[in-house]
Amino acid sequence: MKKVLIGVILIGLVIFAAGLITKNRESGSSTVAQKIDSPSNATMSMNADRARNAEEEPGNWLLHGRTYSEQRFSTLTDITENNVGDLGLAWYFDTGAKSGLEATPVVVDGVMYFTGNWSEVFAVDARTGKMLWHNTLNVDKNRGKYACCDVVNRGVAVWKGKVYVGTIDGRLVALDAASGKIVWDQTTIDLNRPYSITGAPRIVKDKVIIGNGGAEFGVRGYITAYDTDTGEQKWRFYTVPGNPADGFENAAMEMAAETWGGGPWWEVGGGGTVWDSMAYDPDLDLLYIGVGNGSPWNKYIRSPAGGDNLFLSSIVAIEPDTGTYVWHYQTTPGEAWDYTATQHMILAELDINGKQRKVIMQAPKNGFFYVIDRETGEFISANNYVPVNWATHIDPETGRPVQTDNDYKDNPVLQFPSPLGGHNWQPMCYHRETGYVYIPSREMSFLYNHDENFEYEEGHWNVGIPVMKDIYVPTWIDAQLIKKLGAAAARGYLQAWDPIKQERVWRVDHKGPWNGGVLCTAGNLVFQGNGQAEIVAYAADSGERLWSHETQSGVIAAPISFAVDGEQYISVLAGWGGSVGLSFALIGNTPEKTYTKGRLLTFKLNGSNSLPDYEVAKRLPEPPPRTASSDAEYQGNKIYHHNCVYCHGPGAVSSPNLKDLRYMDAATHEQFLAIVYGGIHKEEGMPAYDELLTIEEVEMVHAYLIQAGHAALDDENASDTWVGVKSAVYSALGSITHFFTGLLTWILKAA
Repeated sequence: MKKVLIGVILIGLVIFAAGLITKNRESGSSTVAQKIDSPSNATMSMNADRARNAEEEPGNWLLHGRTYSEQRFSTLTDITENNVGDLGLAWYFDTGAKSGLEATPVVVDGVMYFTGNWSEVFAVDARTGKMLWHNTLNVDKNRGKYACCDVVNRGVAVWKGKVYVGTIDGRLVALDAASGKIVWDQTTIDLNRPYSITGAPRIVKDKVIIGNGGAEFGVRGYITAYDTDTGEQKWRFYTVPGNPADGFENAAMEMAAETWGGGPWWEVGGGGTVWDSMAYDPDLDLLYIGVGNGSPWNKYIRSPAGGDNLFLSSIVAIEPDTGTYVWHYQTTPGEAWDYTATQHMILAELDINGKQRKVIMQAPKNGFFYVIDRETGEFISANNYVPVNWATHIDPETGRPVQTDNDYKDNPVLQFPSPLGGHNWQPMCYHRETGYVYIPSREMSFLYNHDENFEYEEGHWNVGIPVMKDIYVPTWIDAQLIKKLGAAAARGYLQAWDPIKQERVWRVDHKGPWNGGVLCTAGNLVFQGNGQAEIVAYAADSGERLWSHETQSGVIAAPISFAVDGEQYISVLAGWGGSVGLSFALIGNTPEKTYTKGRLLTFKLNGSNSLPDYEVAKRLPEPPPRTASSDAEYQGNKIYHHNCVYCHGPGAVSSPNLKDLRYMDAATHEQFLAIVYGGIHKEEGMPAYDELLTIEEVEMVHAYLIQAGHAALDDENASDTWVGVKSAVYSALGSITHFFTGLLTWILKAA
């Protein structure tokens, strides 16, 4: 009788629970009562069926873009435009990172997986932030010098009890989801070439797919699929042809080679790396990859006989089972400006002229927003979403840009957009209720100029155009003035874009060009972090600012939303860095006072946690006396910018997250040779330069930095009156620069 009673009670509980679930679904409730599971159990069921049907699990964020469509749209509605003001911090997790954090976390049944910098992987309890495990992967930090734009990583993939990550030193690693221990470890690159990996892998039908970066230094791009269980390579698809004398890997490469001419591009590499965006359509069974810039950028060096140079700056559709080419659409034929098509791609169904079309949407660097038929690659429409003057429009018949007189072989050309693009890697999102795409955008120009003396230089940027490594910054130029002018000349904003009408709906201006990726949610909300150390919620339909929270560090990553135990959460990684955050501190838009270590921040309604206070230690430069000749200081300035500028910044004005070399203390000056030449800090990310520089050259760099240190010390010791006068004058000059930048844009007919 007792057993029968227990059985009746259990059956009753099951029926009651089923009724609650049914009621939840029928009422359209946004949260699923997602229970915390162990990491192993959470991912064991993560397979092809679950990935394909990720839309049916609103409480999870199973894939990089939540679903294979990469829309980054959460259907959860507990947090809405009406109550978003009640959001508060639920918990935070310190990563210890001092470089940029760009990852999109993955959440599976209450367990969150994400990466920090240097490809480190974390698993935490998504409800509390408690760390479950952490693996540094023992990456070779000496290869950080081949990362063009910071030692970042954009995330992981999970599948059948494993977590997968690409590493900065070119490996693809499978980790046990329960323990974080390595299951298999595959080198995906030629270690003799300057490849790196910063992108998140994608998984399609038991194949984990990864690309790579390195086109600025000189490599040949490709994407590779590996068996998720064993790590065995299944196929590889090259994006640009190699040496024609060696034959072609497939018919697609033979076709592509016909669009290159005059080479030998293959000696530098050709470029075309797939360093970020991918998307997958399970119904069409097509994998879409975004292909990057040429290597070198300068087409007059790379392919002097002309040609489109396929598949540079292209969206390419391939069969995920075999890696076979299906179709391509090239956004920038004959790419010569670092106008990559690696930017975020979104799959959607749009009503185009009364007909539902399966489309792929992208806002690549070149400044045009594209809507392409994803079944065939047919061009549907495009319009410029930022000012451009390299082309007037995209021909609706051919789908090709109608280019202006942008030839910089004989004369420099000032052009919009700059190599940073109208949109960079930061993810967009597509809001199904408004029908808009939300684009983190920027307006910057760049002076393109042919490098007549170009020679391939191993271990350095090889772009064929004068860039930061080719400049000389006199130490008498005040860094504060450059910061004011640089920030004023570069504009950043979030905009809502109607992909059917191909027009802007609204725009929210930021204080600088470098800001975060975007999340859309069904509560008429759009979330974005920014360089001013905030995360902000906007009304999706109007752009009205509804809520914000301090993050203490600039945000460049995209937020996500998930639900655990019936509560909806918003999470975002806060860690300043990336190309602008690291290399372009002079035009950066982050506060002077900022927390320099990265965090994962998670918010919920009525969250009551708070971030701890922090102090930024104020110290003065401690340069030794200037004993070197003026010529040695001059040569050191040139050598510094040729080798060190992409991490430590022009004029040695560094990101807040890196030590400002003008402010070195006495002990660092004493160890300078051991640090730069001997590599005593290589485990902290400062590689040895003994293969690139001589001892004499290192000493000349040191002489330049001593000179810069004395200039900084003079500024620090200036009177308060003089500092106030300078600040007022520089602010006025910044306003003038901002005005004339807008005027220049209009004059160039770029608006």
